[in-house]
Amino acid sequence: MKKLIVLASFIAVVTGCNKQAGELVGVTGREQWFQPDPFGTLYIPMGSYHMGPSDEEVTMAHTAKSKMVSVQAFYIDDSEISNNEYRQFVYWVRDSIARKLLAFGSGPDAEAFQISQDDFLGMWPIYRQDNNLQDPYINWDEKIKWDSDDDDYRLDLQPLYLPEGERFYNRKEIDARKLNYEYYRIDIRLAASKSNRFVPQKSLDIQDAAHEYKKAEYINGVHLNDGQNGTPGQPSTAVGDPGKDPKTLGTYNVEDQVSVGQGNYVPRERKGVDRSVFILKDVINVYPDTLAWVHDFTYSFNEPMTNMYFWHPAYDDYPVVGVTWKQARAFSIWRSNLLNNFLIGNGMTIVNDFRLPTESEWEYAARGGNDLSPYPWGGPYIRNARGCFLGNFKPMRGSYIDDGGFHSVYIYSYNPNDYGLYCMAGNVSEWTSNAFDESAYDFAHDLNPDYVYEAQDKDANVLKRKVIRGGSWKDVGYYLQVSARTYEYQDTAKCYIGFRNVMTYLGRSKGDEI
Repeated sequence: MKKLIVLASFIAVVTGCNKQAGELVGVTGREQWFQPDPFGTLYIPMGSYHMGPSDEEVTMAHTAKSKMVSVQAFYIDDSEISNNEYRQFVYWVRDSIARKLLAFGSGPDAEAFQISQDDFLGMWPIYRQDNNLQDPYINWDEKIKWDSDDDDYRLDLQPLYLPEGERFYNRKEIDARKLNYEYYRIDIRLAASKSNRFVPQKSLDIQDAAHEYKKAEYINGVHLNDGQNGTPGQPSTAVGDPGKDPKTLGTYNVEDQVSVGQGNYVPRERKGVDRSVFILKDVINVYPDTLAWVHDFTYSFNEPMTNMYFWHPAYDDYPVVGVTWKQARAFSIWRSNLLNNFLIGNGMTIVNDFRLPTESEWEYAARGGNDLSPYPWGGPYIRNARGCFLGNFKPMRGSYIDDGGFHSVYIYSYNPNDYGLYCMAGNVSEWTSNAFDESAYDFAHDLNPDYVYEAQDKDANVLKRKVIRGGSWKDVGYYLQVSARTYEYQDTAKCYIGFRNVMTYLGRSKGDEI
């Protein structure tokens, strides 16, 4: 009781005085903030575990080694991304293109009054890709009337459909090749390179500037007083174009004007990097490769899956497949913008972006807190006590139906692991954010291990390998182990590879805010 009285007296004294009273109290007026749980995700606490195989195996000897690592707290989807969830992304892209066509028109005179798509999207802020942030040119709230009888309306939307010569039985269908998503991302690792950091040069005081005036008569090969490079007697403050400088990536010079009296100025040069160099733009077609069901197998009848799997309501809650690594990354960026735009529109603080999980995050989540267990369900066997299989894979030398599946199944099939995550083994393999290297475990850090390589189209195929985890409905039991790792190429789509998202938790751990 005595302690409470003392505490109350202290609070009364503090609140009764000036708010700052000359003391360092930090910025006032900031509300206490709590991390909201993203819908459909589960919180995974921070922790350390033995990454890699629990037992020494010949098959893993050169690709995975047991290693103690620590992982930051994060959220992860409780299931694989479903067809219906990915379809929201596809429909958003479709509707965005349709609204632009309706706003700008599609006739022969449309170019006379519309700005280019690049310029239009370039005006958007980094999160301006949602209905909450309006644009004067586009009515984002307008419901698109796909069956409108208005001839002009139908004509504007015509470019989205298959041309008549490509229609099957004259069915009017959206041309999936037109569903391209333009997005941006920031290469923080490139920006963090020491060679690209801003390093100011030694400043010139007024006396030094006077001595340097003669040396600064020419800037970029143009005399100061010829009126072509700024006003006569003054240097230009223009920033060089990084795209035209082949010597260094994005390096530019800023020429501050230092007065030396009588209207004369000399430059004080600073060297830095144009931040826009690290903002990368990409365009990706978002429609899944439905033909993967056919081209992934030889002499196998899978045409019904090609025709129906992605769009039919029967498969809404099945995992999306036929998605490349790049498409999965684009979906993650779109999903981040979707959430952050909603938060911004409601005056709330944004959160970390959604992304693909790292290898270490995926394995940590798959283990469910069971450090040395080879499978997500915690035991050393693929069957339970009643002899039932615990995942969807290829058992019994190819008896696909013995585990209750055939191809992929409902995303909440089988029992979850101890974290509550479904299908972390079997059903479909899952993309991770990491590049595949057989020796990655030898050189990756033990704090949030993360080996990445941004492969370009011109790179060799070996550099385009991305790690996939978890095994799939067509894999043997070995790949269901939480430590088993293999790869696929980033620009390929398979009918047995899907993905799920993660989001880094803001803070150290839940409960710290209390």
